[in-house]
Amino acid sequence: MKNYTITVNGNVYDVTVEEGGSTGAAPAPRKMAAAAPKAAPAAAPKAAAGAGNLKIEAKAAGKVFKIEANPGTSVKKGDTVLILEVMKMETPVVAPEDGTVASIDVAVGDQVESGALLATLNN
Repeated sequence: MKNYTITVNGNVYDVTVEEGGSTGAAPAPRKMAAAAPKAAPAAAPKAAAGAGNLKIEAKAAGKVFKIEANPGTSVKKGDTVLILEVMKMETPVVAPEDGTVASIDVAVGDQVESGALLATLNN
């Protein structure tokens, strides 16, 4: 038997796989007890989702490419908060007003839909 640790959508599972020789036939299905998820490794500190009074939402579906401003960062209108990859192009997402970044609600690599909450500001 081999033990593996697998992470799915941020949930960590311990999985045991039984080794066996190949007989050419498919093995009979076995019922397995569901493993309780372990706590995911601690992520970087992040402000509460939607903590600010001004929402920054995705204008198009894409993938989070880079985060330029962290919570607590002071930004001016037009400053880049994060960069989305939309149709293979890097598209900056900018602050609509002067303020302080209250929360970043996505992580690099996340797929987002149009209208998804990306970050919030306090102005």
